[in-house]
Amino acid sequence: MKRGPTASARASGRDPAAAVAVVRDRLGPNLPPTAIVLGSGMSAFRLDHPSAVDYSDLPDWPRAGVAGHDGELAHGSLVGVPLLALRGRAHMYEGHRPADVVGPLRVLHALGVRTLILTNAAGSLDPLLPPGRLMLIADHINRMRRSPLAGPVEGSESRWPDLKDCYDPALRAIVLEAAREERIDLSEGVYAGVLGPSYETPAEVRMLRVLGARAVGMSTVPEAITARALGLRVVGISSITNQASGLGAGPLAHGEVVEVGGELTPVLERLLSRALPRL
Repeated sequence: MKRGPTASARASGRDPAAAVAVVRDRLGPNLPPTAIVLGSGMSAFRLDHPSAVDYSDLPDWPRAGVAGHDGELAHGSLVGVPLLALRGRAHMYEGHRPADVVGPLRVLHALGVRTLILTNAAGSLDPLLPPGRLMLIADHINRMRRSPLAGPVEGSESRWPDLKDCYDPALRAIVLEAAREERIDLSEGVYAGVLGPSYETPAEVRMLRVLGARAVGMSTVPEAITARALGLRVVGISSITNQASGLGAGPLAHGEVVEVGGELTPVLERLLSRALPRL
């Protein structure tokens, strides 16, 4: 007997079934098992033979209201490998609840996605990791002080997901090998997720460095946690767009983040073109 949405999902407005139906109607019934979430400035990420549905057409889908986040779910391919792409994400600092921010992940899972590539724009906490580079996420520190899993358990999600290997070691090894083959300077490091929207103070930057983080941003962590609760394999890549407060000259600005994120998009495409057939 087919199970319907749980009572908790209906009560919270987080039942993915309605959005799943729209996506299948617009993009087709057979969708790929791999998806990518594109960070700030990366909406120009190239897909061959793309089709898309706007977030505004998807029921209960959180709106991406920040510059550099287009707001559509796209279906296409990269080097012949089918791929779903979220061109833009919602953030908790926009006022969205944690459960709403990760709602699209639950839709992707219901569509059959089992491997998730998370990307973001991040500030460097390490003088040896300058803007204009990519960083493979080895682990994260959740300084958002909120969990997307708080509240009733949704569907088949784990109540207590083990985050020891949140960012899949085998997938990371594939991406590192792809970077070597493409001669892309790819560092690994710990990503600190903060709530924002203000940039960090120099004192907070020093604290995060003591904790072992190399980059800091305002996304990704809730998605990674939820993906692991759903049983998805996760790989994360940060585009280093600026030096964190106190490490660089001049004030920080979102326009710079979007601009450098856009400049790094072709590098990300090249890296994933090499890695994707192996993921």
